[in-house]
Amino acid sequence: MSANRIAPVAADLKQTVDDVLPRLRAISDASAGEPRAQGKWSRKQIIGHLIDSASNNHQRFVRAQQTTSLSFPPYEQNHWVASQHYNDRSWNDLIALWHSYNSHLAHVIANIDDRHLAAQCVIESSNPVTLEFLATDYVAHLRHHLAQVGVV
Repeated sequence: MSANRIAPVAADLKQTVDDVLPRLRAISDASAGEPRAQGKWSRKQIIGHLIDSASNNHQRFVRAQQTTSLSFPPYEQNHWVASQHYNDRSWNDLIALWHSYNSHLAHVIANIDDRHLAAQCVIESSNPVTLEFLATDYVAHLRHHLAQVGVV
């Protein structure tokens, strides 16, 4: 990992996903597929949403380094989760993909050159945010959903 301003965010992401992996593995497949409450996502769907978030943000983290300003399409979370049928997947497969993808994103974030951190990113029609904000917010978003799963 390079020594840059965003390196602590990358290290935090890597530490977080490594720390919660054993706790995720301790959840049974059947339990992971149960909705948390009426009308709420199951743990499988939440981890699926975090895989989607990794996928969408991967594009943002890489593409934003190519320019000083970039617009990205919206992420329709309910459509993505529903169309991928995460509840039909193996819990172990989902958490392996989630862990691997986030380990890679930690590597990507760690290697963002400081000069790219101010790149302006617009998602849908929202106000622009910097690439640095996106990376930092990504980790906060991940932790929020891991709390819903009950592992942080």
